[in-house]
Amino acid sequence: MDDEELMRETDTVKPEDPEELTEEKTREAGTDKTGSDDEKAKKPTNWRKELLSWVIVIAIAAGLAFVINRVVLMKTVITSSSMRPTMEVDEHVIANRLAYKFSDPQRGDIVFFANPDNESETYVKRIIGLPGEKVEIKKGKVYINDSDEPLNEPYLFEKPDKENFGPYIVPENCYFMMGDNRNISHDARYWNNTFVSRDKIYGKAWFGYRFRKMKSAQY
Repeated sequence: MDDEELMRETDTVKPEDPEELTEEKTREAGTDKTGSDDEKAKKPTNWRKELLSWVIVIAIAAGLAFVINRVVLMKTVITSSSMRPTMEVDEHVIANRLAYKFSDPQRGDIVFFANPDNESETYVKRIIGLPGEKVEIKKGKVYINDSDEPLNEPYLFEKPDKENFGPYIVPENCYFMMGDNRNISHDARYWNNTFVSRDKIYGKAWFGYRFRKMKSAQY
């Protein structure tokens, strides 16, 4: 064999199979990925970061609860029967603190407010008299601005005693409050400071619910 033929044979190279190359690269990539996953699995958890993340979540939740309770809603428990039958003793009531930010209180609204004679106490009553109105009670019935017809009060627990009160002239920016259980309610008729200023109204009653004690099963 001459030198030219030998050179041709030496320079001849078998072409590579594209499918074999793809399979080989895939195997290499799989090996690298498996190794990376193993490294991640072996990496220890950073407990400080984990704990810090939980502390942040709890702090945010507590902050939101505080803002909602102080700015948006008010939760209280009824401790007297002065608002029966609308509200019962031990009933939990949610009040809307934002109800009167953009509108005025209306007659018939049930509101929570600071007791005019002792502002450390919170009372709940129904608005009967509005600012500037004349309120008079004759034989247990309420008359507004010398009306010939008494105020329609279908929410009353029972027929009021035939007592007379007033007349009362409600000052501007103030309200006259009474309870639905009229015969036992300690309200504006008996307070030393008869009227409730608007800025002492905490919120409008929104809804109420009760936790009932479950009876034990009999076997």
